[in-house]
Amino acid sequence: MVARALFADKGFVRNLGFWIPLALVILAVLLGIQVSAGFLWTLVLFAPLLSLAVWDMIQTKHSLRRNYPLTARFRWLFEDLRPYLRSYIVEGPLEGRPFDRMQRSLVYARAKRQEDAHPFGTELDVYSEEYEALCHSINPNAGAPKRTRVKVGTDQCSKPYEAARLNISAMSFGSLGDHAIEALNLGAKIGDFYHDTGEGGLSRYHLKHGGDVVWEIGSGYFGARDKNGNFDPESFRDKAQNDQVKMTEIKLSQGAKPGHGGLLPAPKVTKEIAETRQVPENEDCLSPPGHSAFSTPREMLKFAAKMRELSGGKPIGVKLCVGMPHEVFAICKAMVESGITLDFIVVDGGGGGTGAAPMELSNHVGLPLRVGLYYVNNALIGTGLKSKIRLAAAEKVFSGSAIAMNAALGANWCNAARAFMFSLGCVQSMRCHTGTCPTGVATSSPARQRALVIPEKAQRVANFQSKTLDSLHDIVVACGLQSPDEFTPRHLRQWKNNAQMIPWSEIVHEVEEGKLLSEPDDTPFADYWRMADPDTFKPVA
Repeated sequence: MVARALFADKGFVRNLGFWIPLALVILAVLLGIQVSAGFLWTLVLFAPLLSLAVWDMIQTKHSLRRNYPLTARFRWLFEDLRPYLRSYIVEGPLEGRPFDRMQRSLVYARAKRQEDAHPFGTELDVYSEEYEALCHSINPNAGAPKRTRVKVGTDQCSKPYEAARLNISAMSFGSLGDHAIEALNLGAKIGDFYHDTGEGGLSRYHLKHGGDVVWEIGSGYFGARDKNGNFDPESFRDKAQNDQVKMTEIKLSQGAKPGHGGLLPAPKVTKEIAETRQVPENEDCLSPPGHSAFSTPREMLKFAAKMRELSGGKPIGVKLCVGMPHEVFAICKAMVESGITLDFIVVDGGGGGTGAAPMELSNHVGLPLRVGLYYVNNALIGTGLKSKIRLAAAEKVFSGSAIAMNAALGANWCNAARAFMFSLGCVQSMRCHTGTCPTGVATSSPARQRALVIPEKAQRVANFQSKTLDSLHDIVVACGLQSPDEFTPRHLRQWKNNAQMIPWSEIVHEVEEGKLLSEPDDTPFADYWRMADPDTFKPVA
């Protein structure tokens, strides 16, 4: 019965074509039958495969390998090759996620200063939901300045900073290799824009080439912590006053995994990474979900004010992915009541993320960027703080149109992470967390990082940023504006249904200046305002 079942299985029968010849070879050798030298060499070559096949038959962990020895291993080969086969053979120009082929190609072309114009019209279906429009003017403004910058710093800041409209978003040393960090910072130096360190600490690679740096401080306080993992003011002060560090950013949450900590496993905590993060070498490095230095909006602002003072008066801000909207209003209410203001807020969207994250969090936790911008922008306007506090956006920014659309919803500048990885040569192989990045970007392997030639890649980083800002300027001119700050929700339109394309001003209703302070019940945010308390992040009845 067993034999009948085996021969009824077509896969088993197909494998007989492989096993019978090998069995005959083994039998010939055992019986001492004379064979040619060429035949013996063939046997030598196939002997390892034969051994592997025998092992597959007797092992107990994998069913496919027991039933289909050796040949079942092709499954893993094709799984490894799948991203590349899809990218180069199967995918169309508008397919592929998180970035489609057309988006990646645009970054590559601009980084290499190649032709980035697209022939024969758009490939988007302009009558489907995928199409969004920026409304141009019949009277373009050819006199608009080609480059404008954003002054960051309230009257509580003694060393304001002029930020570019596009900068490098947070990516930590350790998540990226030292070659990538160096190339990004040198590119920022060439292009005169800033490089966010990510929460992994301020490394010597961030400072080696003199590019502007924004130092991100997360819940692990890496690079500014004591032996118990608490914030160390002296350690922070010594580094934050470095002339290259232009601003400090407190990371409350990030788009890829909001409300979730992180763990850098012991094997990845090398001597150099341990020194940068101020943690023990070859031990698990934990980044907890929340901060130990504060637990309420008011405490957070006091902590921020202290950091601003320790840095010598440089701008201080926060980065967050919006979850519960009342928390945003609680922060603004705390600023109004305490008199302590942040200098900037970076809104990260749920569609962001460069490294690895639990799928449940990256797919379903955290509000998308535009929704988050809507709440933060209105909270600032409604409390009369928008003219003082600058707003930045970070989620899947790769083009001038993406910057313009975010500007229409209140963002003063944008940060990009994955787009700058593409400019370094990233091919979206989806191996960022494995240490086996084929282009040497997201790995600490010296052999793999050899592929990343720092001076060449740094120039590509600068090229991409410059060409993208050129495209932003073209859009500003076409819309008849003077700068990106003049974009409003009226400039951005999307399909509501098959017959109506409506402006975002009908989707997101901006509150009047100071309205939350004078007549909060007359705004769409009355419930959130009532729930917001400067002394707790929890909602109050």
